[in-house]
Amino acid sequence: MATSEATRPTGQPLQLLLPLPTERPRGWALLTQERPRPERIRGQSWAWRLAVAAVCFGAFMGQLDASIVTLTYQSLGTAFHAGPAAVEWVSLSYLLVLIALLVPAGRFSDVHGRKLMYLYGFAVFTAGSAACGLAPGLGILVAFRIVQAVGAALMQANSVALVSTSAPSGKMRTALGMQAAGQAIGLALGPTIGGALVATVGWRWVFLINVPVGIVALVAGHYLLPRTRQGLGTAGVDAVGVLLLGAASTAAMLGLSISSGLGLPVWTAALLFAAAVGAGWAFVRRQRGHTAPLIDLKLLRRGGIAPGLVGGLCGYLVLFGPLVLVPVVLARHGGSALEAGLVLTALPLGFALAATLGDRLLPNDWSDRARCTAGAAGCVAALGLLAALPMTSDVLPVSLGLLGLALGVFTPANNTLVMRAIPGSSAGTGGGMVNMGRGMGTALGVAAVTLTLHLLPGAAGARTVAVVLLAFALLALTMSRSRSGAGQ
Repeated sequence: MATSEATRPTGQPLQLLLPLPTERPRGWALLTQERPRPERIRGQSWAWRLAVAAVCFGAFMGQLDASIVTLTYQSLGTAFHAGPAAVEWVSLSYLLVLIALLVPAGRFSDVHGRKLMYLYGFAVFTAGSAACGLAPGLGILVAFRIVQAVGAALMQANSVALVSTSAPSGKMRTALGMQAAGQAIGLALGPTIGGALVATVGWRWVFLINVPVGIVALVAGHYLLPRTRQGLGTAGVDAVGVLLLGAASTAAMLGLSISSGLGLPVWTAALLFAAAVGAGWAFVRRQRGHTAPLIDLKLLRRGGIAPGLVGGLCGYLVLFGPLVLVPVVLARHGGSALEAGLVLTALPLGFALAATLGDRLLPNDWSDRARCTAGAAGCVAALGLLAALPMTSDVLPVSLGLLGLALGVFTPANNTLVMRAIPGSSAGTGGGMVNMGRGMGTALGVAAVTLTLHLLPGAAGARTVAVVLLAFALLALTMSRSRSGAGQ
């Protein structure tokens, strides 16, 4: 059972919603009960900043892994004699498991403790990273990526919830901006570190580098994260719903991979797309009639949550599309993995700058909705430049940097609007939904770019990718403007 801390992040007394243990946990309780922060930490008014900093380790690690893996595609293809449609499953297998598990992991954590599940997630992710670095073949590597994804689901489902419940209400956007900055730093370092590792010690260290970061994050989380202050009565996880969601997303991505040259007959792609539609339809019907739905469709209609989730999906599709596109484009012109990594750094670096400095540079009277709209409009402008300008190593950083700045304005404000509309007792579930949208956007970004470049090789394919990304940025802008309540 989740437990509660005796103080809010502001230091004010909190009515206990769940019982505190009367003595130090022993035996099995050490593994099933959340441990409190030291009194000298939780009693301070700035304790919430330390909690957010601890979550930033997870944000950093997850995005470092996500951005670094795209730099290994060509090395993995050479090492395991596999084509791009097979190698992309190093990313897609991870993302599909993440998509299926994020919401149930959030709901499970709402009951059993967000801090506890977050730390378990780190342990599993770190162990999975070590196994990936030692994998002898592509199939085994994909299997270990699934293990990584299970740990990542527990981490990511709780990251937004831990931030939003740790910070005072007036500091939520600042706290979520700090988390977004942690993600952006991971993204910024990922391409450079990944390019350097692939070019020197090899692709295995792309995964092994997660191990020391994970160990530091586990220690920091144990001492700095607060225990869960609110919990639900029962887990109420819809297992059939999880299977249907996983089936729909996996069938759709497999269909896209076959269309991208996976090596199977084209008719199998048509069958998989039909299966994805059928599983998706069954999933929606089940959610409407289930007493404890995996995704509460009524909740999606509350306070602009659905537009915010769609906008978040588009934002991450736009973010990860270039991470797949740019290494391919530069490799065709003789560029190295290190050069691609350095060029790509402009995108997440811009993200980090905007996420950390946005509150200081943008007008104080701008609402979160206005920030969303401005950020989405900036994405449209930046992708217009990407489509129009030459895709060379000296020009690409301009459009990528502007895109990063725009996403750094859009993402924290968008997440704040979503999380404010979700009840505190369901913060883990809501955080899972936010991160599920991110995972879907990332998976679609990887798959859509791979498919487009397969169908249209050469410069025409690269331009088409830029136009596709531009269309999703326009959708994010539309979602931002469609929110109800201009003052939000």
